[in-house]
Amino acid sequence: MHQPFPAFEVVPAVDMQDGEVVQLVQGERGTETRYGDPVAAAERWVAAGAETLHLVDLDGAFEGERANADAVGAVVEAVDVPVQLGGGIRTAADAADLLDRGVERVILGTAAVEQPALVGDIAADYPGRVMVSLDAKGGEVVVSGWTEGTGLDPADAAARFESAGAGSVLFTDVDVEGQQAGVQTDVTGRVAEAVDIPVVASGGVASLDDIRALREAGAAAVVVGTALYEGAFTLDDAMEA
Repeated sequence: MHQPFPAFEVVPAVDMQDGEVVQLVQGERGTETRYGDPVAAAERWVAAGAETLHLVDLDGAFEGERANADAVGAVVEAVDVPVQLGGGIRTAADAADLLDRGVERVILGTAAVEQPALVGDIAADYPGRVMVSLDAKGGEVVVSGWTEGTGLDPADAAARFESAGAGSVLFTDVDVEGQQAGVQTDVTGRVAEAVDIPVVASGGVASLDDIRALREAGAAAVVVGTALYEGAFTLDDAMEA
């Protein structure tokens, strides 16, 4: 089984909407700042030393289908580092199609919460290549483009998905997402403690101190978006943090 993130990594985010790179504030449509061509962004991060790329099809995440499939394919073709992809992946067939096309890990969010068996179905054929995305707001897991609460505790949910066959967990603290206001590490730490698989932290990273704090809280990697695009620090600095 492929073990992701054997050493701590800083993973640049390439969030795509309408074929362009964007960053949203707290996951809300209409708040996006645009940063141009996904392939150019991906190549830039790899040239800067990225060992993994985090791709999100935001149109898919909101509308339940993959709208940026061409852009995803172009990025996978263009770079030689593992790519993890989330957004609009709803079925085992959809996941298999992406994994067969060269995506290293598929990220299941809403679909995993709504159909927990889906995780095991995909993992049976692609061990270690299913990442379950847990977004938490106010200490509970939320799904469907961050508009619905589930009542699930993030640490309990992470342990449940590990048992179901998830190879890693992506944990996003939506309370701080896209605001560059700094991170809250308590919930991330609880999630990391609850499982043996890697937990990748996301949301709110504004400084090198935030990266250090998440690493110390037990994160195996940290996804960074806005702060890198806005030049708050370089990828090189982040990897040395």
